[in-house]
Amino acid sequence: MAQKVTPMTQDFSKWYNDVVKMAELAEHAPVKGCMVIRPYGYALWENMRDKLDSMIKATGHVNAYFPMLIPESFLQKEAEHVEGFAPELAIVTHGGGKKLEENLVLRPTSETIIYHMFAKWVMSYRDLPILMNQWANVFRWEMRPRLFLRTLEFLWQEGHTAHRNEEEAEAETQTALEMYREFAEDTLAIPVITGEKTETERFAGAVRTYCIEAMMRDGKALQAGTSHMLGQNFAKAFDLQFQDQDGENKYAYNTSWGVSTRLVGAVIMVHGDDDGLILPPKIAPHQIVIVPIYRSDEERALVMEVADKVRAALPDVRIHLDDRDQYKPGWKFAEWEQKGVPLRMEIGPKDVAKGQVVLTQRHDREKEFLPIDDAIAQIPTKLDDLQKALLERARAFRDERTHKIDSYDEFKKRVGDGGFYLAHWDGTKETEAKVKADTKATIRCIPFDTDGEEGVCMVSGKPSKQRVVFARAY
Repeated sequence: MAQKVTPMTQDFSKWYNDVVKMAELAEHAPVKGCMVIRPYGYALWENMRDKLDSMIKATGHVNAYFPMLIPESFLQKEAEHVEGFAPELAIVTHGGGKKLEENLVLRPTSETIIYHMFAKWVMSYRDLPILMNQWANVFRWEMRPRLFLRTLEFLWQEGHTAHRNEEEAEAETQTALEMYREFAEDTLAIPVITGEKTETERFAGAVRTYCIEAMMRDGKALQAGTSHMLGQNFAKAFDLQFQDQDGENKYAYNTSWGVSTRLVGAVIMVHGDDDGLILPPKIAPHQIVIVPIYRSDEERALVMEVADKVRAALPDVRIHLDDRDQYKPGWKFAEWEQKGVPLRMEIGPKDVAKGQVVLTQRHDREKEFLPIDDAIAQIPTKLDDLQKALLERARAFRDERTHKIDSYDEFKKRVGDGGFYLAHWDGTKETEAKVKADTKATIRCIPFDTDGEEGVCMVSGKPSKQRVVFARAY
């Protein structure tokens, strides 16, 4: 039988690590802080990547690839950018056995190299907009690594664009943010809050940063995606100019936006339970696993005939047939539960005799005995229903743990229990820093979906324009 997962209420961090290990998603690499993504984990990432890639391309963006190595001087050109990333940089000082004339940085993000190239490609307003995306690895020297959530090297996509004016660039950031919201909710079944980051939490070098924030099963927040309005900061740093229709040379406006393999961690922590992983059907490497049950070659032939019929009738469903003879059915059931497969189909000789199969849903253990043809006909709808059920369950969990709060003393007592707290804030960095120092909670975002209620800051008592979302976060 498969090894038991630590209950999340006993030790959430250990529960998370157990799930990653037992579902065979990833392992720690020899270099501390790096990870090896195992085939099952990479198949999960590929399904996420392929869906998002199709959404990116549908909005008119094209994929490209830029170098991993960036001259250190490039990062120095944008003051806020280098200051923000300096503590996380991995720097190459030698190559080919010799000290380099200029240090090279393993990209923590690619704004600098990309806008350097954009400046070479843009001459006229006719060359704009540039709508580009990159799937790549990046490096940030994390002090507290955790598989998928924070590692020295991780995989992501980063969109980069250049526009004639601020209005076009702002519209681009909102397009990207809405794409991320749709992807999180419709594909990952993760409900998110959209909003703007405070100046303190803003991306280094950005004018404005927008985000999607999700709640994990321990009540902590996870920043699941960001979209940055960069203004002309990088255009001026890299001389990204164009001649406009009026004949004047003007600096372009840039945006960047990205999500990463931390979304795998989000899926684990939003949907998982004490038996392991639970995967939304849209991204599951196996949407159904068929476990044949037999004791003789004759029974095997009967059972496998039905399994083959099911697979042939559902070519668009990702079906895995677990016909390993070295493991008993009970062991297989436990393994596929830990791996989060949405539907399990059992077929034994008695089922064949009755013309039925047994279907078990992973997220609620509901078991059904269905005629074979009915099961085949219902499976696509069942997968859709499972996808919706996971989103509804996650949204209900989040909403039950989202609270309006006005007393700072009450906030300090309750924030350690997890959850989102909608509280008034006076808009100052000083108050924001005090809350973080007192409680380890941060402002996750200034939400878009708000009633515009004015009030007074729970900390300072000064006027507040609206409530913001406070939470402890990963």
